[in-house]
Amino acid sequence: MHIILLSGGAGKRLWPLSNELRSKLFIKILPSPAGGLESMIGRVCRQLESLRLLDSTLIISHQEQANITALHTKGLTPVIGEPFKRGTFTAAALAALYLQSSGMAKDDDTICIAPADVFVGEDFFSSFKRLPDILDEADADIALLGTRPTHASDQYGYVLPVEFEHQNGYSPVAQFIEKPEIRVAETLLQRGALWNCGVYAFSLSFMLSQIKEAGLPTHYDELLAKYEHLPERSFDKQVAERTKRAVVLPYQGAWQDIGSWEALSAQLDSNVFGQGTISGQSSNSHIINELTLPLHVIGVPDIIAAASPDGILIANKKNSNNIKDQLGSLPLQAMYGEATWGSYRVVDRFTTEEDATVTVVNVTVLPGKNIGLRQHRSGHKAWTVLTGSGQVLMDGQIKQVTSGMQFAMTLEVDGFYSILAETRMVVLEVRIDGPEGEDRVIFEAEDWEKIIERAKLQT
Repeated sequence: MHIILLSGGAGKRLWPLSNELRSKLFIKILPSPAGGLESMIGRVCRQLESLRLLDSTLIISHQEQANITALHTKGLTPVIGEPFKRGTFTAAALAALYLQSSGMAKDDDTICIAPADVFVGEDFFSSFKRLPDILDEADADIALLGTRPTHASDQYGYVLPVEFEHQNGYSPVAQFIEKPEIRVAETLLQRGALWNCGVYAFSLSFMLSQIKEAGLPTHYDELLAKYEHLPERSFDKQVAERTKRAVVLPYQGAWQDIGSWEALSAQLDSNVFGQGTISGQSSNSHIINELTLPLHVIGVPDIIAAASPDGILIANKKNSNNIKDQLGSLPLQAMYGEATWGSYRVVDRFTTEEDATVTVVNVTVLPGKNIGLRQHRSGHKAWTVLTGSGQVLMDGQIKQVTSGMQFAMTLEVDGFYSILAETRMVVLEVRIDGPEGEDRVIFEAEDWEKIIERAKLQT
C-alpha cells in the first residue's frame, strides 16, 4: 500500500501564525509524547512511523510549501510540489502518476489518499492497513474511512452507509452528502451517517482509469506540463460521488478538525507560548507570541492572543474564525517563512515615492546549507553579514564572507546568486524590487558544487 498525504492548504483561520506559505500544518506548538513540541505534520509522520507506514508515504503540496514540508518531515518521505493548486483530485492524480512513472507502484497496488492535517488518535492509521483487504473482499472500487459524529455539524461531509454491515465491520455506501444544513445533518445522524474522514483507498489501475475518464494525460511529465491550464477538481465530486461500488469502514477513535483557535488551544499543554503573561480573571485564555515584545493579558477570559511578524490577533475563541472575513479574499504577503536551509523574517516593507518596494529581511542560513541558486531579476539587492561566515556566489564568482562584510547586486538584467553558510549565518538583506518583482529559486541542491556547476551553465 502507498499512502499519499494531500497538503495543499494555506488557510487564514489560524492567522497570524498561518499564512500563504506556513499553513496550520507547520505551527510547532502541539505537545509531543517524547517531550517538547511538534507540528501537526510532524505528529502525523510520527504516528505513521510508529506503524512502519512512513516508508511507503509521500506528500504532495504546493511547490512553495515543498521546502517547509521537507523541513518538518525531516526529509523522511518524498515531497512532490504542485506548480499550481488544482484541487484534491488533480493532486492525487499527479501523485499516483509519480508513483507509476518512478516504478514505485504497480497497477494492482493499493493507493490510499488522506488529508495531511488530520488530528487523530494513535490507532487511526492502523485502519489504513485493513483497507486493501476490504477492497478485495468487497470487490469495491473505493474503500473509505468514516467516523461517528459527536454532534450535528454543517462543517463536515457525511457518508450514509446501507443498513447491512459486513462481519468485518464495513458497509456499502448508500450516499455521500457534502456539508448539509444543520436540520439535514440531524436527520443524517438519526440514520447512522458518518463524518467523511477524507481517506480513500483504491487500486492504481482504478485511479488511472479515472484520470483517463477526466481527459487528463496518463503520464506524469505530460500532466505536469499541462497543470497550469487544468480546472480545479475535488476527489469527492470527481470520483467518490460517482462511484457505485464504494464501502466505508467506521473508525471509532479520536478524530478532530484543528481548524480554529478554539480547537487548537484545547490541545495545548500551556497557556503561554513566547513572551507574555496571563493574570486576573482570564480563565481559558491563551497567548501564542512569536514576537520579541511581551504580550500581557489581564482579566480577559476565553480569548486567543496570537502575535507573529504577520500581525496580531485578539479574539474571543468562539468568534476567532471571523478573521477570514476580516482579512478578505486577497492573498497576504508572508512576513515569516521556514525552509530546510533556515528561515527568514521580514523586518520592514514600504513603498518609495517612485513606487519601488523596499524590503528589509533578516535571513538565517544553517551550517552547511545553501539557499539554492536564485535569479535576481531586476532592481537592487544588498546584504550585510551580521554573524557567521560562508561563501557567496554571484554570476559564477565565489567570495568568502564573514561577520561585518557587505556584498550587493545592482542589475537591471537577470543575474544569479546563492549563499552557503559554513557556520550559522544571519544576514540582513535589503532589496529594492524592480518592475520584474521578487527573485525566484531556479535550482536547489544540498551539494554546493552542484549549485556552482548550475550557475556556470546559467551564465
